[in-house]
Amino acid sequence: MGVKYRYLLLAIIFCALTGFAAAQESAPPPVEQLPTDKSAPPPKDNAKAPPRSDNGESSSADTRIDISPPKDDAKAHPEAGLGDSDVNEFTPYNPMKAMKSVEVGDWYFKQENYKAAISRYREALEYKPHDSEATFKLAEVLNKTGDVPGATENYEEYLKLMPAGPYAKKAKQALEKIRKNSSR
Repeated sequence: MGVKYRYLLLAIIFCALTGFAAAQESAPPPVEQLPTDKSAPPPKDNAKAPPRSDNGESSSADTRIDISPPKDDAKAHPEAGLGDSDVNEFTPYNPMKAMKSVEVGDWYFKQENYKAAISRYREALEYKPHDSEATFKLAEVLNKTGDVPGATENYEEYLKLMPAGPYAKKAKQALEKIRKNSSR
């Protein structure tokens, strides 16, 4: 008799849990109501005419930043070389492009296309100014083409950047050789 009651009790509990689970699945989720401000005006319908910046309706018009250069900037910074030009460009710092330009410059140097190698090494220095490897390799190719002043300038620049660098010994030897040849 005790076993029958246990089975009956388990059957009742099972039916109750099954009914509870079914009720949970069919019940709609509670609706979340946000409080509303009854005194606020209704939103504008801007589908026909959205806010425009040219008539002062835009919120970004108040936060616009003036990025134009000062009036006497060309006089203060003549090295920019823009003068009266309306061009305001610069080459962004990009060490990966500089590295690729050095790599291509090396290829041109091996092909003995020195003009293209010079162009690529200078391009590398535009993307990454004061790059020691590009500076040394530009000095090497300028020396190879006979541009002694340019080679001397770049060898000296390399030695300023990397006095004990991997090409320092070669740069010093090249400068000594250039000085010996110019003293003759």
